[in-house]
Amino acid sequence: MTPSACAKLHAAAFSASRAWSEKEFADLLTQPGTFVLGDMRSFIMIRTVLDEAEVLTLATDPEKRRQGLAKATLHQGERQAAAQGATTVFLEVAEDNTPAIALYTASGYRQIGRRPGYYVPKDGAPVAALVLRKSLTTT
Repeated sequence: MTPSACAKLHAAAFSASRAWSEKEFADLLTQPGTFVLGDMRSFIMIRTVLDEAEVLTLATDPEKRRQGLAKATLHQGERQAAAQGATTVFLEVAEDNTPAIALYTASGYRQIGRRPGYYVPKDGAPVAALVLRKSLTTT
């Protein structure tokens, strides 16, 4: 996926908040350990540093939701992060994003923190981020 394609899908998926620009995606992709997997239906961007990975964003076309695409994309990203040496992965998710929280919980993520006022929607009050973590090892 190109930075342009990422920005387009991100804008559709996160219409209630500030979408990331093509330049932001391009800049992130210059950072070591950062990769994008997926297509115009669903994509994930992850950054790995040493033995830790961070899901920077996971976006699914609103018209393609509830088809298992985000789950498949998430698991593909986790496998790639593990192949790059990550043993854990973490992410932030808006505490009012019930579908995403359900996806992450079903995929083995557990809450390890909360960041008040982390997300600022276009037309609403700030929303806390839940910090979630998952082990990528099978011990």
